[in-house]
Amino acid sequence: MEDRLIVDAHQDLAWNMLSYGRDYTRSVTETRRLEAESDSLALKRQGHTLLGWPEYQQGRVSLVFGTLFVTPARLKLEHETIFYNDPEGAYRLYRQQLETYYELTDRHPDKFTLVCSRANLTAVLNHWKQTSFQTHPVGIVPLMEGAEGIRTPADLEEWWEAGLRIIGLAWAGNRYCGGTREPGPLTDEGRALLKAMADFGFLLDISHMDEPAARQALDRYPHAVIATHANVAALILEYSGNRHLSDDVLRALIEREAVIGLVPTCRFLDYRWQRGHPREQVPFARVVDHIDYICQMAGSARHVGLGSDFDGGFGVESVPAEIDNIADLQKIVPILQARGYTEEDIALILGGNWIRILQQYLPQ
Repeated sequence: MEDRLIVDAHQDLAWNMLSYGRDYTRSVTETRRLEAESDSLALKRQGHTLLGWPEYQQGRVSLVFGTLFVTPARLKLEHETIFYNDPEGAYRLYRQQLETYYELTDRHPDKFTLVCSRANLTAVLNHWKQTSFQTHPVGIVPLMEGAEGIRTPADLEEWWEAGLRIIGLAWAGNRYCGGTREPGPLTDEGRALLKAMADFGFLLDISHMDEPAARQALDRYPHAVIATHANVAALILEYSGNRHLSDDVLRALIEREAVIGLVPTCRFLDYRWQRGHPREQVPFARVVDHIDYICQMAGSARHVGLGSDFDGGFGVESVPAEIDNIADLQKIVPILQARGYTEEDIALILGGNWIRILQQYLPQ
C-alpha cells in the first residue's frame, strides 16, 4: 500500500473554486448535498463533483496538478463568468487562479500544500509514507492550461518566481499554436515562447495542442515534455478530431521519455457516448485498454499515468459507473493485476511515473 500513492496530473480546482465557490476541503457528499439544496449553477452546468479532501485521503491521492484555466470569450458558455477577451485580461485571471491556490494552502496547510520544488515534493511524499499520521496534505503542482496568460515571453520570469512549473500552450487555438477543434501549427510567437520556456526549465504539456503543433514542439523543445490529460486516439470508438493522441505522437512522446496521463471519462473512451446515456455503457476497464496500449508500444510501464480532468466541465454523471469520486481511481489496481501488471508496474502507473518526472525537473 505504501507504494500505491496516486498522482493525478490534471484537476481544474481553481476554476471551480472561483466559478462556483466549490470548497475542496469538504467531502464529496457534503458538496453534493449543498449544491443540490441550493440548485447551484455548478450542478446544472457540470453535474455532481468528483473531488473532496476526505476522498483524496481515502484514495491515497498524494499529489495533483492544479490547473490555471480561463476560457476565451469566443468560446464561453452561457452563464460562464470567467473568460478573457485579450492577453491582458487572460494574464489577470490566470494570476487570480494561482493566487487562489496560495490562499487555499495558506488557510488549510494541513490539507493542501503547493509543490514548486523538489524539496516541497519530498516533504509531501515523506508525510504520506509515515503511517503515524492519519491524514496528509495533498500537494498541488501549478499547471497553466493554455498559455494566453503569458502576454510575452518576458512574463515567464514572473510566473516562474510565482511557482508555475508546467505550461500547456493550448486549450483551443490561440496566438501560440493550434488547439482542440481549432487546428494549426506553431506560430512565430509559439516558437519564441518555447525558446524562453526552455531557458527557465518549464515542463511543456502538449495536451490540447493540434498534432502539427505538438510534433513541432516535440522536435524542437529541449526540456521535458509531457501530456497531462489525453487518451489514445486509435482506441476511442468512432472518434475523429484533434484532441487525443495519434500513434505517431505517442511514439514521439515515448522517445522523449514523456509520461501521458489518461482521462477516465466516458466520452474520451467511447465517442458514441453522450451526456445522459447510461454510465454502464463505458466500463472503467476501458481506461486500462489505453494504459496497456501505451505500455505495449513503449515496452514498459514507464510512460503512462493518470490525468483525470475531474471537475473539468463534467461530473460523476460522465464517468464510468464504477467511479463515484476520486478515491475510486484505486479500483484500477485489480484490473491491472488481472492483466498481468506487477506491483512495481502498478506503482509507476498510479503515480510513480509522475513523481519521477517531477524529481528530475523541478528546481531544488
